Amino acid sequence: MKTTIAAAAAALALAAEAAAQDPVQMQRQSQPSIRVTGTGEVRAAPDQATADFAVETAASTAQEAAAANAHQMERVIAALVRAGVPRERIETRDYNVFPDYDPRPMEGGQPRVRGYRVMNTVSATTHDVTRVGAIIDAALSAGANRVHGVRFSLRDPQRFRAQAIQEATRRARADAEALAAAMGLQLGMVREASTVEVGYGGPVMLMGREAAADMVQAARTPINPGEQTVRATVLIVYAFSNAM
Repeated sequence: MKTTIAAAAAALALAAEAAAQDPVQMQRQSQPSIRVTGTGEVRAAPDQATADFAVETAASTAQEAAAANAHQMERVIAALVRAGVPRERIETRDYNVFPDYDPRPMEGGQPRVRGYRVMNTVSATTHDVTRVGAIIDAALSAGANRVHGVRFSLRDPQRFRAQAIQEATRRARADAEALAAAMGLQLGMVREASTVEVGYGGPVMLMGREAAADMVQAARTPINPGEQTVRATVLIVYAFSNAM
């Protein structure tokens, strides 16, 4: 008996809820509609660049290799500051100490440690992308012997977000109007709208390289920052104004 009463109560509650629904809302839900997506892109020149420089040193002991590395990296950091990179935008990215093995093993096949190597990597960020080539040259001249790449990016990609969404919305409506016209219909009100994806293409990275001794005497390093892309995709549901 309790189960029967509970089931009846639930049925009555559902019926009351259905009766209480807004008739206008029910009419909207029953209207034919069209669902479209649109994608917009905004391209912008990057306004930030980050380069990774490393100093690698070797010595018979780890302490000697670390001391030589510290002295050489101090010169590199000073050169970066003189080239226009604020000191607060220079930060340590990685630091490693590892043994340097002789390719000829000891008797019995055991590896032979002939010394130690230290690699210290720093990242330098500038807001003047036209200075990247000069910054690289300054670091190499001061003693950096590895460049682990250059990344160009936008400091504030959200500035271009609204523009990408607007472009995506225009394209979505154009597709909806074309489809409606092909069916002899007209677009009505927007029933639903949302952003499916708002993305930033991310930093563009130029591959790194090792610095040869003669690079210091080479011509100035040419760097082309290119462009960054901010993308947005929207989903819009339109009702038809003259559908039966």
